[in-house]
Amino acid sequence: QVQLVESGGGLVQAGGSLRLSCAASGIIFSLNTMGWYRQAPGKQREWVAAITGRGSTNYADSVKGRFIISRDNAKNTVYLQMNSLKPEDTAVYYCASNRQNYYGWNPDMYRYWGQGTQVTVSS
Repeated sequence: QVQLVESGGGLVQAGGSLRLSCAASGIIFSLNTMGWYRQAPGKQREWVAAITGRGSTNYADSVKGRFIISRDNAKNTVYLQMNSLKPEDTAVYYCASNRQNYYGWNPDMYRYWGQGTQVTVSS
């Protein structure tokens, strides 16, 4: 059974930082590309970043230069370091995985999804 479990969300002031984690089980983690998405209330799900099994990364323009995606294949975990947070970063953050080596924005390319972790940035 595949499980992706996010953690690390919380409440932070604007300008602050948070690090999200997503622990995976039931997949061959090193062969999976991992992505982060987010969804704010009343808005569509938005792709944030992705990283391939070998560490190639890709970012949405809205977070480029502020967020860093990384992974530890030994721990089956992907991370999202979020710096210089803004109120508009407030959302539920989800991780997702795919075996297609796809590290873009299309959510249909990702097969497994976590349940999400809430990030709230106060102004």
